[in-house]
Amino acid sequence: MKDTFTLGIDYGTNSVRCLIVRCADGAEIASCVVNYPGGRQGVILDPKDHHLARQHPGDYLYGLEKSVRGALATAKKQRGFKAECVIGIGVDSTGSSPLPVDAQNRPLALDRKWRKHPAAQCWLWKDHTGWREAAEITRLAAQHRPHFIAKCGNIYSSEWWWSKIWHCLATAPAVFNAAYSWVELADWVPSVLAGVTDPRAIKRGICAAGHKALFCDEWGGLPDKEFLALLHPKLADLRDRLYQHAYDATEPAGRLSPEWAVKLGLPAGIVIAIGEFDVHYGAIGCGVTEGTLVKVIGTSTCDCGVVSADKQVPDIPGICGIVKGAILPGFYGIEAGQSAVGDIFKWWAEVVCAGDDAMHAKLTREAAKQKPGQSGLLALDWNNGNRTILVDQLLTGLLVGQTLYTTPAEIYRALIEATAYGARAIIERIREYGVPIDRVVCAGGIAEKNPLLMQIYADVTGCTMQVAGSSQACALGSAVSAAVLAGAHPDFPTSQAAMTSIKPKQFRPKTANRKTYEQLYQLYRLLHDSFGGINKSADLSPVMKELLTIKQSAR
Repeated sequence: MKDTFTLGIDYGTNSVRCLIVRCADGAEIASCVVNYPGGRQGVILDPKDHHLARQHPGDYLYGLEKSVRGALATAKKQRGFKAECVIGIGVDSTGSSPLPVDAQNRPLALDRKWRKHPAAQCWLWKDHTGWREAAEITRLAAQHRPHFIAKCGNIYSSEWWWSKIWHCLATAPAVFNAAYSWVELADWVPSVLAGVTDPRAIKRGICAAGHKALFCDEWGGLPDKEFLALLHPKLADLRDRLYQHAYDATEPAGRLSPEWAVKLGLPAGIVIAIGEFDVHYGAIGCGVTEGTLVKVIGTSTCDCGVVSADKQVPDIPGICGIVKGAILPGFYGIEAGQSAVGDIFKWWAEVVCAGDDAMHAKLTREAAKQKPGQSGLLALDWNNGNRTILVDQLLTGLLVGQTLYTTPAEIYRALIEATAYGARAIIERIREYGVPIDRVVCAGGIAEKNPLLMQIYADVTGCTMQVAGSSQACALGSAVSAAVLAGAHPDFPTSQAAMTSIKPKQFRPKTANRKTYEQLYQLYRLLHDSFGGINKSADLSPVMKELLTIKQSAR
């Protein structure tokens, strides 16, 4: 086992990463990151519609080949590594990120006719153009199939599968009619590697199917045709061209085809793990067990936990789903998250302040000198809508308490604090329904590189914040899954124990800071519940003056 390796391929919002991992101990031998060449930092945008976010599928194929080749070239310089010793591949991606394909499993956007059509691209996770469709799905499901949405917090999101596909039908019917089927990015890349040329033959993962497409074995898989016909008859017809089964990580997606083996420089026939979303495999890469909440903090944040499938898990309003097998086999996967975190900091530092990485560093240094409450500011973290617990993508950001003396660094800290308050709201909602959270493990570049944020998160939530041992937890989790399927380890607990770790440094709540943040959080919840529509009669008049009182006390 010392001489075997697996690959984790992680499709993010702006780039794709290939990580080569030793199965024996999880040692990261080499990696390569390739930025998507299209769009703005890899994302196709529309200045006339800020809800639109797409990606060209050709970028995925370009990034796949270049990242794997690049990682292999680096790994070959390491003693003891040979490409012939790679025994498996795991793939994760953003989601829900569906793309329209033809009857040969070829994305429409690779056809010259559709190459530049926005609707023919992959509909990236943060595309919210289907917000009207999402609201109508929620309304019709509540009326006709309430059990469909009970498992996903009782509100269907514009970030998810059916709302995006229905919006394509409503706004670009020619593209919808040209598409034979639709495939999640997390399922499509493994199918490409396996040489699958029939969309109906793709092995779909229960992760994407259960959390985003309302798939559940209890009601026969995908929503029934009668319900889909209530949305549109063509969606009911599409069901026959989608899939009947969805699989957890005990089932491989296929084996590496001879064609892609040559392209990548890997042995043909090696196992390909079933596709999962980035943070779901990231949870595995963080060593998730029952009682652990994994937070992968990036452009957005996704929170994942697991509960034994032998237990009863109540429906939890406002979360992104409770799906058996979605993360670890034999466990219910629970998902929540925030639609923007790093994107908020990026907006402030790079768009408003017109800076770069140096600006982030400068603002962080200055913000670290401030005490909690010292700025008198309070923000809402809804610059890209609210994913959990309100599930409303039409909500927007808010900053309260600024004066003529407010500085950019004070606002930067207030935005960090806002995301921490949103994180606390999620933790409280999950615990409220009996799901244990004994520890919080964070992953991603922000968690690794920004101790100020991590300390604020600890102070606001009251939880000790741990950091994953790998800076590439999502890719590592994909590699862990591949190692199990390839037989390097007998099961996921063994593989996680051998291949994952936690950094020794922890961020513990500071008592003095906790007291101030408790006051600020109560004001945050007042704004949250009022603007979020929970408490429509809330009196907001004391907020500004209470912020001034906290500010004076802090100073």
